Amino acid sequence: MAAVPEIADGTDSLAVLLVDDDALVRAGLSLILSSDPGITVVGEASNGRSGIDAVRALSPDVVLMDVRMPIMDGLAATERLRAEGSTVAIVVLTTFDTDEYLLRALRAGANGFLLKDTPPRDIVDAVHRVGTGESMLSPTAVGRLVAHWREQDARSHDSATARARAVLDTLTDREREVAVAVGSGKSNAEISAELYMSVATVKTYVSRILTKLACSNRVQIAIIVHEAR
Repeated sequence: MAAVPEIADGTDSLAVLLVDDDALVRAGLSLILSSDPGITVVGEASNGRSGIDAVRALSPDVVLMDVRMPIMDGLAATERLRAEGSTVAIVVLTTFDTDEYLLRALRAGANGFLLKDTPPRDIVDAVHRVGTGESMLSPTAVGRLVAHWREQDARSHDSATARARAVLDTLTDREREVAVAVGSGKSNAEISAELYMSVATVKTYVSRILTKLACSNRVQIAIIVHEAR
């Protein structure tokens, strides 16, 4: 594992760990993230196993995790961390845009999934979003997830749609508006601006929706919204 820089004095800074076997990629990500005063890169690792060790030693807020790495890949490392009870926010960052990786990453407990050709500003935004408890998944990725489950069980398509609509009907009109916004991949700040409510109020609504819909994360809300269409 690379040398670990000291964390800046600012207590609000998000501590980020980079796990990727390509030193140039780590250097590029470090440069991108370090340009934001609210982010501190606290360490690097070149494979999943050393990444797990780094999480244990450094307790970062966010991990950017590559998929294909020697010794242990990023998905296996994510699964191991979740099995250990780690709640660190994990964003899987890969060059491989495949349903297999997307599905396994989310099943493993990743908080987000991004491609390495994602614009730098969006990578920084993703770190901030998962660092504050949100999930980072593009609307396109959510659509692919819904398509996957529908393909897996095409015969129950109509009943799945009916169930999703029935579940959404348990929400108030305002809660439904927030749920639909979550389903479109919007952040809390974007929902706040769109629906003219404070970010704190948006968070309250999202928490309430998670409880009412028996969902454990925003991705599951998005799937219900898409299935109901």
